[in-house]
Amino acid sequence: MIESDFAKWLDAAFAGFDGALLEFYHRLAEWGGTILTPIMRAITVTGDKALVLILIALALGLFSKTRKTGVCMLFAILCGALMTNVILKETICRVRPYEASALFREFWTFVGAHAESEFSFPSGHTTAAAAAATGLWLVRGKKYLAISIPYVALMAISRNYFVVHYPTDVLAGIIVSLLGQGIAPLEAAACGAWLHGAAGDICEKEIGQYGMLPSDMLNVLPRLLK
Repeated sequence: MIESDFAKWLDAAFAGFDGALLEFYHRLAEWGGTILTPIMRAITVTGDKALVLILIALALGLFSKTRKTGVCMLFAILCGALMTNVILKETICRVRPYEASALFREFWTFVGAHAESEFSFPSGHTTAAAAAATGLWLVRGKKYLAISIPYVALMAISRNYFVVHYPTDVLAGIIVSLLGQGIAPLEAAACGAWLHGAAGDICEKEIGQYGMLPSDMLNVLPRLLK
């Protein structure tokens, strides 16, 4: 596979960030894979082709009280899929981590992940999850953040856990989902990057740089979105 120049830049510029997080998830799999791997697989399956999320949106659209929510979720999911799977993946052509590195392939083999047919950047699963969650939040209000944010975060983590995406792929997926809601590109990118960084800063202050885990940001994100 021939990567685009932008994909090569991503690989070089974020090698340390992506590599450190993928190694962390591998250590996590070594420590608790017997329990974690089935849980992560169940989470990631809900994002396969976004079928489960689309069915939920269609079901909500059947009832007058939730029709607006269903339509908004469905529109966001479809816009995200168009931008991610049709445009960005085929333009950027970033190969999967397990295809790019012998070390990452060892991680991928260890967790028993399946090969993926599409390119890596951005994550379609994370885009779909974040798009559906954002649509739900915009229509139903902040009270649903406690459900939607952990789901998006766990979807992103599961894709890294199975080494089918780089951490930068899932961050880009969240940004694409914001674009699907009509947010301007620069604002979407800034919002995604700011949320990621701000959550990390809060966790560092409250927990400590060497004691914090990526999953600790789950409890912080709802506070940032208020």
